[in-house]
Amino acid sequence: MSMDGYEKAAETSEVPPGTSKIVKALGAEIFVVNIEGTFHSFPNKCTHAGGPLGRGRLAGSVMQCPWHGSKFDMNTGAVVGPPAKVPMVPFDVKVEGTTIWVRKSPQ
Repeated sequence: MSMDGYEKAAETSEVPPGTSKIVKALGAEIFVVNIEGTFHSFPNKCTHAGGPLGRGRLAGSVMQCPWHGSKFDMNTGAVVGPPAKVPMVPFDVKVEGTTIWVRKSPQ
């Protein structure tokens, strides 16, 4: 189901605060992360070497890639630890009721 380019990614109950969930949406594997009750979503590919970032360790708002240790701020996608140099590009996220919707950000 799609509305304004949004696709359903998950239910809020599936992504408690401090966790992430990998889902299929927008034609790819993506992940949704809950930072203190605010949901963010990114491609499940680290910008360094394509590692499964959504399987990484979340500490506060920082996700660490399980492959090479790159760290990203999940609020913005910014790189906060090497070896990655390119930030993650977030998807637009909106929550309606208990449903988390995502879409590619208009460029």
